[in-house]
Amino acid sequence: MNMLYKGLGWASVLLLAGAIAGCGGAAKQSGEPFGGAGKNASSAQGDQLASAPEQAQALYKQNCMSCHGNNLEGKVGPDSNLQKIGAKLTKEQITSQILNGGGGMPALSSKVKPEEAQVLAEWLAGKK
Repeated sequence: MNMLYKGLGWASVLLLAGAIAGCGGAAKQSGEPFGGAGKNASSAQGDQLASAPEQAQALYKQNCMSCHGNNLEGKVGPDSNLQKIGAKLTKEQITSQILNGGGGMPALSSKVKPEEAQVLAEWLAGKK
């Protein structure tokens, strides 16, 4: 009887692992971050990252998305929404914020080169 419960336990673990792996596969197949989740929330917001220049997209995904979200909506802190950051800060101010941090944001100068920060800032400064 004990062997039967062990077998059921392992089967449950394998089933759960398969379900989790299936969730990650949907994102890759659809081409959308997180499998297109949140697409119905606002396609205009979802298009913000998709419409970015390729280099800005790659930099944002690697360095910014975990705190600022895949739609620039902000996930960490009250001022992390970047959807209209260009109306608040200039390109130079955004570049400085990326490199030097401040206001709860860590400095990214050890991860992002100044010219990469400028690529991000140019794109974000247009968000008004």
